[in-house]
Order: sequence, then C-alpha cells, then structure tokens
Amino acid sequence: MNISIVGTGYVGLVSGACLAETGAVVYCIDVNQSKIDSLNNGIMPIYEPGLEDIVKRNVLKERLFFRTNLSEVVNESDAIFIAVGTPPDEDGSADLKYVLGVAREIGQHLNNYSVIVTKSTVPVGTAKKVKAAIQDELDKRGVNVEFDVASNPEFLKEGNAVDDFLKPDRIVVGVETEAAEKVLKRLYKPFVLNNHPIFVMDITSSEMTKYAANSMLATKISFINDIANLCEIVGADINQVRKGIGADSRIGNRFLYPGVGYGGSCFPKDVQALIKTAKSLDYDLKVLQAVEEVNMNQKTVLFKKIMNHFGGYIKGKTIAIWGLSFKPETDDMREAPSLVLIESLLEKGAIVAVYDPIAMHEAQRVLGDKVKFCKDMYETLIGADALAVVTEWSEFRLPNFKVMERLMNDKVLFDGRNIFDLEQIVDFGFKYHSIGRRAINV
Repeated sequence: MNISIVGTGYVGLVSGACLAETGAVVYCIDVNQSKIDSLNNGIMPIYEPGLEDIVKRNVLKERLFFRTNLSEVVNESDAIFIAVGTPPDEDGSADLKYVLGVAREIGQHLNNYSVIVTKSTVPVGTAKKVKAAIQDELDKRGVNVEFDVASNPEFLKEGNAVDDFLKPDRIVVGVETEAAEKVLKRLYKPFVLNNHPIFVMDITSSEMTKYAANSMLATKISFINDIANLCEIVGADINQVRKGIGADSRIGNRFLYPGVGYGGSCFPKDVQALIKTAKSLDYDLKVLQAVEEVNMNQKTVLFKKIMNHFGGYIKGKTIAIWGLSFKPETDDMREAPSLVLIESLLEKGAIVAVYDPIAMHEAQRVLGDKVKFCKDMYETLIGADALAVVTEWSEFRLPNFKVMERLMNDKVLFDGRNIFDLEQIVDFGFKYHSIGRRAINV
C-alpha cells in the first residue's frame, strides 16, 4: 500500500516509520524544508527510543520518504493521514487551521479515490469539516472525485511510542463507508494478526474516544495527586494508599503515581479542548474542570514546599533541579511542571542549576540564559542549598548520597516523584520532602 502522512511531528513521524516497517510505502510530508532536509540526513527532530533506527532502516529499504510537496503524492496514495498540530486556541479549543489547510490542499489536487484520515487529535465533528473543505475545493475545480474521510486516533505514550504503535492495546477506526473500512483494515492487518484488537465505529464515536481516553488518564493522575495532598495533612502514606487501591481490579494500579502534575502535548490540551467542546454545547464537564484545576495547583506544590522550608525567603539560594522534560524518555518540554517551578524560583530571586539526560537542548531553547545548564546531575549540586527532583529519570534513582552531601551546602531534598525510600533518606541524614508522605527534618 502507498500511504501519505502530512506532518512529521511526534505522531506523524512515528506513524510513518512504523507503517513503513510493516511493508507499506510511506511518504511523510512537511512544509518545513529544514526539518525534511534533516530527516533525509538521518537527523531526528524529536527524541523517542527506537525511532531513529526504524527511520533509517526504512529509508534505506526505500519504503519511507520525506518530502515537502503533498501534490506529488496525493494521487499515489491509498490513504492520506492528516497528522499536523492542533494547538490550543486562546479559549482552550483546538485550533483546526492546519488540519483544514491540509484538507483544502488535498482537494486542490485529488484526482483518484483515497481515504482521508484524521490522525491528529481533533474535536468531535472535525471529520465533517475536513470532508466539506475537500469537497469545496473539488467543486471549485469542477471535478467529481470520490473520496472518504475517516478517523484513526493515536494512543501513543511519549517515551514508548514505537512499541505502542507496533504492539497497540487497540486500534480505533471511525468510518462512514465499507470502502474506507476495507482500506484501513488492510493497512492494519499486520497488527491484527498479532491479536491486537481493531474497533471499527462511526466517526463521531472515534473522535470522542481519543479525548475520553486522555481525559480519563488525566483524571486518575489528578485524583491520586489530590489524595496525596490529603495524605500529608492526615499523616497517611500515599505510596501505601495507592498500592491498596490499585490492587482492586476495577481501579488498577496504572497512572496512580503521585507527583507534580501532568504535562506534555496531549493531556493538558485535550482536557481543555473537551471542556471547551462541552461548553459550546451548553454542557459543563464538572469532573474535568476539577481535573484541570487540581493539575494546575499540583504544579505549584514543590515550590510551596521549598518556600515553606526556607521560611518564605529564597533570594540568593541555589536550587538544583534534576529532570526538565514532562516525563522520562522524551525531550518534550511542553507544559512541563519543571517550567512552572523554575519560573517561580527565579521570580523569588533564587539561582537555578538544572540537568536533564535528554531535554537540555530543548530546555535551552525555552529558558535561554535564565538558568545554569550543567553537564551532569552532580554538577547541579555544587554549592546548592537544595535539590528538587522533578522528572523521574532512571539515573536519578540510585545517586551517590555521599557525593551529594559533599557537594551541597545543605542536605535538603524535594522529591517531586517519590523516587527515594524514606528509610534510605533517614540513613543518609537528608532533610526530605516528597508528595503525600511525611516530611523528614533531621
């Protein structure tokens, strides 16, 4: 099969590379010439484990191509995936200008039947707008070309996206016609053969499934964070509580890890967009409104703990920060809790030294020269008055506490991801503050 994917961001690039891995010929299209040039030279625009290898392999096998001109491949494609960004508008709704721009361009060049698939995360009703935009361009040309629209939301976890695509929990497809269903089932047949389920439904339900899934996961995160904050007040241990509730098969133990709030390109944007969609239909999603409010507050928790420890005065204090990306195994800084903490610390006059295993380049782009960027985790500790762990990278879990003690002005640790054992901290004599557990002030 010949597939075109418009957009070489996180979703488009991973999808294109993984579909090429199954034998399809895939054209990845992007208007950004420098990005296309980099991809053609084997340089990845994002960090994702395993992605670089799979891209290079399929380029060499001439199954994966990177281009800037969609018109060259429109009529060679059995399906055209729209995987461009849908950034939040000022009111929180998803901005569809890029999606509809691609739809209009398809309509300007389409001469053969194809299935136009929305892969971007889009609000309910977007497929109808895509269909109308394509048809409008066909009408302007005075041509009659059959086409179908479909919805195929992605459920990829950053940091595990390649495995998620190749070994999906499920594949969701929304279609209007048997012809479109046939094309997409053929495309995803290699995955179904490995017993991964494919759910074919109407387009509206497919569009809603994506938002509902991300909103449910965000809800679990905000719930456990809210309970963690209460645990601190009543003297309970959130780690014990989450194990107790997570053992219930109706609840499950995933996404029940307390921390400093969720970030990234999906959860914040999708929760806001679903709330906005409901409001536009005169319905209030009260649970999700609370989920968003809890998450915004949770991003300030570590800062409040730091301020409280230092008596409300941190001017001139050096705060070391381990972890900048919104989660491990990615360089994505979008909506990262670390940014909220850093800006708050700087506003109060603190000196901030930072380190992240992967996201340093992206952090430098976002933060400029506001902070000190360090070559490793221990350099951040030189002369530090406190350490804040914001992202739970594996290399932070077993540090050399004796080295830490030697480098720091004071042994103060704020653990925003609960990666350290309380007993271990006591043994090394650190003052310790975490999420939903008792503080240790030795």
